[in-house]
Amino acid sequence: MITDPFFFAVAIPAVLIMGVSKGGFGSGLGIMATPLVALAVPTPQAAAIMLPILLVMDATGLVAYRGTFHRKNLGLLLAGGVTGIALGALTFRYFSEAVIRAVLGAMALAFVAHRMHQGGTSAPAVTPSRSRGFLWSTLSGLASTIAHAGGPPLSVYLLPQKLDKAILVGTTVIFFAVINAVKLVPYVWLGLFDARNLLTSLVLAPLAPFGIWLGVWLMRRISQNAFYRVAYTMLTLVGMKLLWDGARALAA
Repeated sequence: MITDPFFFAVAIPAVLIMGVSKGGFGSGLGIMATPLVALAVPTPQAAAIMLPILLVMDATGLVAYRGTFHRKNLGLLLAGGVTGIALGALTFRYFSEAVIRAVLGAMALAFVAHRMHQGGTSAPAVTPSRSRGFLWSTLSGLASTIAHAGGPPLSVYLLPQKLDKAILVGTTVIFFAVINAVKLVPYVWLGLFDARNLLTSLVLAPLAPFGIWLGVWLMRRISQNAFYRVAYTMLTLVGMKLLWDGARALAA
């Protein structure tokens, strides 16, 4: 098991941030969790440590949001997400994580700018689209496999629909519960799990339900409009972080 104090100094906040984000706001700032852990260990190892913890969060989230999801979106999103996982598994060793982060960051910021131009949270709701849904969920599955960065593409598709906040988070929780479970196959195939990583995940896992329930508590206590303002703010911050990380890595 990892015993480095610096690792736990970054990993504990990372797990709590991920839990609050997943449980209350549909991913968002949770995308920063793996990069935080990667300050102490290599990125592939950080991703491997985080995946079992994500599965614990998913199980907690499924209990919290049982029966709360958007039926018209979910089946299509899962089909695209699994397709993205397959693409990610086949290209994991060849795809540049820096490029993925830079592209996702640019897309997220461009989307937020476009929505703000349309009126921000006051912009009219967008109806679900099979083509857009499959495209963004495939990109989400791909980015999730490579860097646990599947939140922004899914947000780009779901946020404009202006769903009820609990429906949006519940749909996201179910989507990533399936995606993270399926990701176990390529992660095992790629040899990313070992006893050291799994024991470290086990030590951090008790923090996962606490983070999820804290996120649920926050979600239930803010208004619909405030929820969407927070969601767009989080997506903007995540987009800036992704673009900065990607650009910095590409320039190195």
